[in-house]
Amino acid sequence: MQKKEVLLLLTDHWADWEVSYVISGINPTEKYVVKTIAIDKLPKISIGGLRTEIDYCLNEYHNFDNLAMLILAGGFSWGQDRHDEITNFVKKTANLNIPISAICGATLFLAKHGFLNHVKHTGDTWEYFVENLKNEASYTGQENFVPAQVVVDNGFITANETASVAFAYEIFKTLKLFDEEALAMWYDYFKNGIFR
Repeated sequence: MQKKEVLLLLTDHWADWEVSYVISGINPTEKYVVKTIAIDKLPKISIGGLRTEIDYCLNEYHNFDNLAMLILAGGFSWGQDRHDEITNFVKKTANLNIPISAICGATLFLAKHGFLNHVKHTGDTWEYFVENLKNEASYTGQENFVPAQVVVDNGFITANETASVAFAYEIFKTLKLFDEEALAMWYDYFKNGIFR
């Protein structure tokens, strides 16, 4: 059986720790495989210094029938660049009703390009959102911002920078990676630890 792909969209200075639980949870399964995608094939260096090879360029990916989810890793570059070349890919993914997940700075990209205007969403603090989006007329979703670790609504999963475990939990839940009991045990273990 061919594994469905989960695309991890990377930019330079991506936040490796924010998606570490996601990658390590998905890749060992029989249903899914995580593949990297970016605007070009140049390796992307994470904030932690990991040199990551890229599987696909955005303009060469056409296998949307086999795409289970698109994940936008957080990182420093989301606030420094508009990344307009990524917008069309995200738009096509959203139009095909493929779930899209974003954490930390990647939520700013989604907001900046209008993807969060009609869905409940979160990100790093509201003050951070306001400061970074004050000159963005395309963001009109202020009333849909929720001050929460992670928010799931209408095909979008958004999370703040401290929510890597909750982010992974909601992604696993959406992908039906584990049954409910196993998923609850996984979340409790990594959220609360061994010793309590």
